[in-house]
Amino acid sequence: MTPMTQPVTDAGVVRDAADVAEFARACLSPAGGDRVGIELEFLVFDRADLRRHVPIARIRAALADRLPGGSRVSFEPGGQLELSSPPAALPDAIACMGADVAAAAEALERRGLVLAGVGIDPVRPPLRQLRLPRYEAMAAYFAACSPGSAAGRLMMCSTASVQVNVDLGPRPEARWARAHALGPVLAAAFANSPLRLGRPCGWMSARQRVWARLDRTRTAPVPGTADGTGAPARDWARYLLDARLMVARDADGRLSPVRDGTTFRDRLAAPGPPPTAADLAYHATTLFPPVRPRGWLEIRYLDAQGPEDWPVAVAVPYALVVDDRAGAAAMAAVADAGLAAAGPYGGPGDPWRIAARCGLADPALRRAADACFRAALGALPRLGAPAGLVARVAAFADRHVAAGRSPAAGLLATGPLPAPLTRRPAGATGSRSGGNR
Repeated sequence: MTPMTQPVTDAGVVRDAADVAEFARACLSPAGGDRVGIELEFLVFDRADLRRHVPIARIRAALADRLPGGSRVSFEPGGQLELSSPPAALPDAIACMGADVAAAAEALERRGLVLAGVGIDPVRPPLRQLRLPRYEAMAAYFAACSPGSAAGRLMMCSTASVQVNVDLGPRPEARWARAHALGPVLAAAFANSPLRLGRPCGWMSARQRVWARLDRTRTAPVPGTADGTGAPARDWARYLLDARLMVARDADGRLSPVRDGTTFRDRLAAPGPPPTAADLAYHATTLFPPVRPRGWLEIRYLDAQGPEDWPVAVAVPYALVVDDRAGAAAMAAVADAGLAAAGPYGGPGDPWRIAARCGLADPALRRAADACFRAALGALPRLGAPAGLVARVAAFADRHVAAGRSPAAGLLATGPLPAPLTRRPAGATGSRSGGNR
């Protein structure tokens, strides 16, 4: 996808809330196309000692300069490997990413390393490897927000996800509403992080729980209606204004954490030079709601998946967000299951919390997931998905959704060292004949 859209303001200065609203509208402007971009994060383990942290330099040395499908290689602060595909039609995006995952897994295997598609490190404590200024400031900020809490360190160093980036299309408000409303259902369906330090932690998605424990002005869902009748740009502008500033940049460009709770709205009202358009754009990159608009939609709430299942975690959200018929059926299922009327975020009745705690063991989430997967299976052939990918989605639905067992349930059954860490990586998962912080 392209870089985050920046607003057009007088001389690059953000003077008031109206300029923030202009930026928000640019982030959610209608754009043709139904492309998908895929971002996969993987934990990397040393096969000889699964409890040993693997240096980033060792991982980088094992990988080719260019992967066959064109994915960009990067790393998260704890050494998580991230592969980011260029945007493309669904079949092409999955085929290219499948080739890149296979190539990376094979290259690492030759060095005694293995990729693990799980949402949080099940055996190792967090250890930050990257010391870039952004991450230094981020670590200091989260430490100040929650003294004594490990949530910031865990998020940065121990979590991994599947991120699905979807074009906004001609009606962004509809795709925005679906991506939000379906979040708890899809988070439950793909919950895949039940272990910490070798033991069950009491959550099917410990990764989602970690995110919920961070600064909620930047990690909670964007408030507003999720039924297609709201005003996404207005809601995003309010979120930008009310989120706390994470970092400040001095005259020499150095970053430092903002520890006093100042919001961007406060910054606009403060004496002194106003923030710039670049300041606002950078502020937006430090916000991590489950769905984030950047000229496209980032769907950020899915745990990392194993080699057989990450294509499913891309295909199902894509189909439900992009296909109007499937999206309408999915939204009706969410409403029928009583999931649309959420309580306060993180509270006892909040579907996001229930999804993280119970996964598909919750009856309402399982019923809604069953309807959503049936809708996606009907839509995927209309969207050009190959038969192999459709079959893979159907197999996932039978194995997990119909049984009310999120992938996390399987990890719990294998003990403290889950199967994805100990079996050899599968081959390419997204061939054109079967089946982007």
